[in-house]
Amino acid sequence: MTKAERGLNELYRDDPERADALVFGRRGVLAGAGLAAMGAAVGASIPFAQRMPAGLVPAALAQAPAGGAAAKALTMPGKANLVVLQDRPLVCETPEHMLDDDVTPNDKFFIRNNGQVPDVPADPKAWKIKVDGEVDTPLDLAVGELEQRFQPVTLKLQLECGGNGRAGFQPEARGNQWGNGAAGCAEYTGIRLKDVLAAAGLKSTAVYTAHVGADPHLSGAAGQLTISRGVRLAKAMDEHTILALRMNGVALPHIHGGPVRLLVPGWPGSASHKWLTRIWIRDKEHDGPGMTGTAYRVTRKPMIPGGKVDDANMAILESMPVRSIVTSVAHGAELAPGTRRLPVRGQAWAGDLTVSQVEVSVDYGATWKKAQLNAPANKYAWQRWSTEVDLPSDGYYEIWSKATDANGRAPPRRSRRPCRRRWSALSMRRRRCFRKGRGGKRPSISVPPATAPPSSVSRGCRGCAGRKPSTG
Repeated sequence: MTKAERGLNELYRDDPERADALVFGRRGVLAGAGLAAMGAAVGASIPFAQRMPAGLVPAALAQAPAGGAAAKALTMPGKANLVVLQDRPLVCETPEHMLDDDVTPNDKFFIRNNGQVPDVPADPKAWKIKVDGEVDTPLDLAVGELEQRFQPVTLKLQLECGGNGRAGFQPEARGNQWGNGAAGCAEYTGIRLKDVLAAAGLKSTAVYTAHVGADPHLSGAAGQLTISRGVRLAKAMDEHTILALRMNGVALPHIHGGPVRLLVPGWPGSASHKWLTRIWIRDKEHDGPGMTGTAYRVTRKPMIPGGKVDDANMAILESMPVRSIVTSVAHGAELAPGTRRLPVRGQAWAGDLTVSQVEVSVDYGATWKKAQLNAPANKYAWQRWSTEVDLPSDGYYEIWSKATDANGRAPPRRSRRPCRRRWSALSMRRRRCFRKGRGGKRPSISVPPATAPPSSVSRGCRGCAGRKPSTG
């Protein structure tokens, strides 16, 4: 019996190279039977099909929702229905359309734990933080004393997991398969770390911090650290690095590190230790759990996936790369028939830098429209962007956004080789699709969640190069 050919959705899932050959043909042009097959697969005509880069898999077909086809929704008092990526430790992602607020509400803020959640303290004001190591006067401060002794500051600060966007890496990178929802921007009130370190008195030998929290190790082993990240002293002394005590006007929620957590904005969220109990000032780069090997590190030069890691080629991930997301339109949104203009908005951020420009495309990166970009509320707050896009006819569309940072850096537009042959530690990110294609006679919108268009994907690839093989 002759085996029936697989449908296009199934074929792209199981054999993307064969799907590309069938759809795009030898010349890499989407036309004829290939175009008809692609349109049938996404459930609508594709108005800008001729501008689709060869080998590009529509976001509607590329991947399943965050956490897999049967993604689990979080059920927790005080939290929205985030997507659960992992139960132990608890890791939950925020769908991008839920990040449309200028200030991310507590219930919509993503969750990233590394170990178990410690018990809620009977008296949060009595929670102690030790400051020791290369200091003149070691401190042992209760939260209540922190509030009385030091001047509080309130800032809007963007926080992002170091692995945000990892689900798009090809080959797949180890760690939680985040889409782009491991980010948020809340308003925090707390004490500047620099003020506390000044009170302790830094020795001339002080060069690095080490952070310790109360979260028990998953194994339950007493005294075994779950994670212990640190930062260069210059970052610790930044006036925006704080000991956060309140989040959006209320006591810091326990699930987000209350009663006190460190907030190191612009750097991987793992440096912003939750349930903080100790800041150890060191005379050398910290080497605790999460600081060595490939954990939270990037390659200085590209390497081959699965190749031997050269420690000399690895650098600690510090300032996070530029990123933009679309938040006003959910993946898989269907618009009213005849819709020809669509308001679009989103958020953008760039680690230690500001974002200088955001551009939007609905024709697969053939043309770009500059969006209006707001200034950040303060340094390290994300920036709102907005624009309108024209939809010439009903059909299937993808909205791509691309941000450029203050140093002129933006994600690359195209990789010259198939991703299966080239893997880079640079910030080349593939969009991840959170929908099944629909369409019919009404405009169907798919919003690939990424900082840049999928043009870094070459023929025969569904993913793209990832910037790090780390955890997070």
